[in-house]
Amino acid sequence: MAISPPYPSYSPGPGSGTHPHWWQRRWVRYGALITLLALSGLVILALVRRQTGTTGFLVGLGLAVLPVPWLLAAFRWLDRVEPGPWRNLVFAFAWGACAAALIAIVANSFATKWIATSTADPAGADTLGATLIAPVVEESAKAAAVLLVFLFRRRDFTGIVDGVVIAGVTATGFAFTENILYLGTAFGTDQLSGGHGIASVTAATFFVRVVMSPFAHPLFTVLTGIGFGVAALSTERQPARRVLVPLGGLLLAMSMHALWNGSATFGQFGFLAVYAAFMVPAFGLLTWLAVWTRQRELRTVREELPAYVFAGWLGPAEPFVLGSMRARRAARDHARRHFGGRPAARAVAQYEAYATSLAFLRHRGRRGRAGADSAAREQELLAELWRRREVARPALEHAARTVAPMPATSAYWGRYGYPAMPAGHPGAYGRPAAYGQGHPAAYGHPAVPYGYPAAPYGNQTVPYGNEAAPYGNQAAPYGNQAAPYGNPPGPPARYPGCHPYRP
Repeated sequence: MAISPPYPSYSPGPGSGTHPHWWQRRWVRYGALITLLALSGLVILALVRRQTGTTGFLVGLGLAVLPVPWLLAAFRWLDRVEPGPWRNLVFAFAWGACAAALIAIVANSFATKWIATSTADPAGADTLGATLIAPVVEESAKAAAVLLVFLFRRRDFTGIVDGVVIAGVTATGFAFTENILYLGTAFGTDQLSGGHGIASVTAATFFVRVVMSPFAHPLFTVLTGIGFGVAALSTERQPARRVLVPLGGLLLAMSMHALWNGSATFGQFGFLAVYAAFMVPAFGLLTWLAVWTRQRELRTVREELPAYVFAGWLGPAEPFVLGSMRARRAARDHARRHFGGRPAARAVAQYEAYATSLAFLRHRGRRGRAGADSAAREQELLAELWRRREVARPALEHAARTVAPMPATSAYWGRYGYPAMPAGHPGAYGRPAAYGQGHPAAYGHPAVPYGYPAAPYGNQTVPYGNEAAPYGNQAAPYGNQAAPYGNPPGPPARYPGCHPYRP
């Protein structure tokens, strides 16, 4: 029997029935973007092949592709807590490899020729262009991809990790095309001069660009991505921060890029000095920051999801399982082996992603950073969880028992300001049959937007987050008041049988 969502659906707005103009249709926008990137790719392919020759292009392509899978895997690993859509990563890589590389080649060539003809030192035009012009042009071209995702895929861009991933993948694509050019040119030089073996220009270029510094371009652009990530965490009441922090990240990326390009002019050991004194420490610091941010995201999941457990949406073990990447993987593996193969594993992975997004949405809402559509987004995420519960919840319970057993109940829940789980809770640990029996009451009040002060969470008479007693610290604990948090004295009149503690 089909089960309807445990809350009313929104009626379409007054203008929802109108048809958009043809240029506003999604397929038109996607088609224009794909056409732009494809044309940029064809032009950059022709330019690189003309400069390197066919043989040099193929050699450069074969060598330049070697670090790409490792870099993409690293950024994808970082993004596993709340995985972003693949289309964003594909766009970022394509923009870096095609559009940004084309802008850089054209602009850098034009600027170098202009400097050579307008200064008294034409021989220093290449050095001046590489040190001053190239960092500005290249970092701006790569930052455009981060800006586009930030503006047009705002729902997928929620924090620092998203900025790091989009910026890093864009820079990986850019470095891939640039390495083809440099390695193909080096191979052509060896063909003319007869160089071969480890003494060849190709070997030296490969060692410097692919072995020593494959992370150089990602490192620069990640600084821009961090700036946009901080802007994503800012509220609409902080417009200066939302503008100045990304600009500061971009300027810092340009400065580090300029220092890297200009290291060859610092003497015989200038390159090694800059590499050891700046690049390696900066890479280590940003790696630590990325891993720390990833762990903080997992902690946010564990801290925010218990509220949905007490509203009846999640089982008591799920916040802890969803806050452990090892337990998540175990749940997907169990679903694949026992609940229908890859489709079941995919459903569990989607359940994990939606639950994580729900935790981050609540986290932003409690800090006043949620957007105007947060209530609709919350209901949308809850609906997605509800549709996948039959496969996901048993798999998550299995992971909780075998991989990540939940800590002592009272200690675990008390840590986050919640009382011990009632023994009769329909989703209590060890009672999987209770899942799906009836509908839990919608979180807070389903007909009222997220955090709306007139009817706050828990139906208190004061707005959510503004109680005289701190959140989670009332004299009578959650689930134990006369009109408890998410637990009214009886089922809502319009939702008979939906009480979270009555299966």
